[in-house]
Amino acid sequence: MRSFKNIATLVRTKRIGHPKNYSQSDLSLLLGYKNGQFISNVERGLCNVPLKMMKKISEVLDISPEELKSAILKDHEETLTNYFNKTPSAKKSAVREGNAEVI
Repeated sequence: MRSFKNIATLVRTKRIGHPKNYSQSDLSLLLGYKNGQFISNVERGLCNVPLKMMKKISEVLDISPEELKSAILKDHEETLTNYFNKTPSAKKSAVREGNAEVI
């Protein structure tokens, strides 16, 4: 299972703690999205911030590139750990059922 919890926590913490106290909707609009659903999904750990949005979100929320990189790398490490810790029978079952996760 993919992990996005580190980037989720970072974005939420920076958004809420920002002097402008952006709502999810405000931040989404600043990033070019139509509503707050995108930021909601990021903050719930359902998806990552697209690469093309990294610089913009860094600028808007005053997140250093190093902080973003660190959160993303931790998420990738957790994703790989989750993948390698799956039991072999669970992997075989997922492949047979067509549910193999692509990383």
